Amino acid sequence: MAEEAKEMNIAVRYFTRSGNTQKLAKAIGDAVGVEAKAVSVPLEEHTEVLFLGSSVYAAGVDDAVKRFIAENKEKIGKIYNFSTAALAASTYKQVEKLAKEHGVAMAAEEFHCRGSFAFMHRGRPNEQDLRDAAEFAKGIIKKG
Repeated sequence: MAEEAKEMNIAVRYFTRSGNTQKLAKAIGDAVGVEAKAVSVPLEEHTEVLFLGSSVYAAGVDDAVKRFIAENKEKIGKIYNFSTAALAASTYKQVEKLAKEHGVAMAAEEFHCRGSFAFMHRGRPNEQDLRDAAEFAKGIIKKG
C-alpha cells in the first residue's frame, strides 16, 4: 500500500485536543502507508488526496485547521474529511465551507465517529471505529 500512497501523493493531517482525532489519523495513515501529521506540519508537495481530520470545538473547527487550509490551498488536490465529536454530527460542513472559500475541492465521502468527552462516549473512538476509518481510507485509494 505504501507504493500506491507515494504514487498518488497522499497525505494525512489532523488537529486534536483530546487525542481522539489523532487515533483516527494514525489508523488512516497506517492503512494508506503514510505518516499522519498534525496540521502544524505544512504539505511539502502537491497532494492529490488529503485526509484531513478535525473535531468540533464550540460548534466549529479550530483555527489551526482554518490556517492549514488557507496556507496549503495550492498544494491540496481534494480533501477527504474525517472527524470526531461528542455531540455534533461531523465537521464536514465547516470544512467544506473553508475549502470552497479557498478554491479547494472537497470529496462527498467522509468518515465520522463519536469521540469521548467528559463522561460521554467513553472509549471512543474504539477498535471498531479505527478499523472502520482504515477501511474508509483504503476504499478511497482503491477507487483511485
